[in-house]
Amino acid sequence: MKRGKRLGKIKGLSLHLIPFSEIAELSIAQRVRKILSLVLGNKIVILQGRLRAEEEARLIEDTMAMVEHVKNFKGIELAVIEPNLSNASFFVKMKHRIARSLVGDNSALTVVGPASVIKEIKKDPRKLELMIR
Repeated sequence: MKRGKRLGKIKGLSLHLIPFSEIAELSIAQRVRKILSLVLGNKIVILQGRLRAEEEARLIEDTMAMVEHVKNFKGIELAVIEPNLSNASFFVKMKHRIARSLVGDNSALTVVGPASVIKEIKKDPRKLELMIR
């Protein structure tokens, strides 16, 4: 009996969940530094909440600068999953906006991982797929 193709093992893969409360008081530079230090350790970071636009821009800038200077670092893959409120009632949308303005957008999930580990991130309204190398 012939066996199917054997899949290779993924070495050193780990997920790191960061609750919003852990980064709430950090500056932009500190948040980016925390995320990049984990990604450089070959960890896939799952962040409760969403980075602000300026934080995402800083993360991308710092990553591009590091690609040239850090051996075997090919960059990052980044995706954000947010609740789809397009079919929600007015009351639910208003409640979501109020909560977001008070405590930030922590109803989303942000996934950041090393490009050397994550081949592709596919997302649709119901799921997130990570294709791993």
